[in-house]
Amino acid sequence: MAVTKEQLDSNGGFSIGQTTIFDENRNAKDFHTLHMANSNFTDSSSTRYILRGLNTAVLALDNTAGQIVINSNTCNFITGYILCVNPTGTVYSAKMETTVFCDNVGTTSVLSTMTTVIKDDIPVGQTWDIQPLGSTNRFSYTTTRAGTTATLKWVAVTEVISINWS
Repeated sequence: MAVTKEQLDSNGGFSIGQTTIFDENRNAKDFHTLHMANSNFTDSSSTRYILRGLNTAVLALDNTAGQIVINSNTCNFITGYILCVNPTGTVYSAKMETTVFCDNVGTTSVLSTMTTVIKDDIPVGQTWDIQPLGSTNRFSYTTTRAGTTATLKWVAVTEVISINWS
């Protein structure tokens, strides 16, 4: 439930459960996702998510294995800023740009992906891999760890630009 910290004029900001979501300087804070849409063009929107996972996994929005929902009848441009790190601080980072099509029954197809590797310090003999994953009205990334037992922490800040084509 939303709680107004001060008068409705927003002095001090607005909060939910005593956590500030808009401060007095008009900064938005502590959101799980951010959805933007233009009321004049209701057939398109942009939403940002943070996905996480360990080792070999499907990256999730939260601890319940939630994936990004992709609406039927949409074409989606998905940009993921990927970071993977092991306990010693070895880093892999990349930007993945993916086009995803979701038909009228929810079949989500990855049409193409372009990956730009920013930093690749993966130790010799180890495999750290990430690929886009489309499933019924869902999108995420699947990760693979091989050649090591060290814990790999994956994070993907992901923007989905969705256009309804029907």
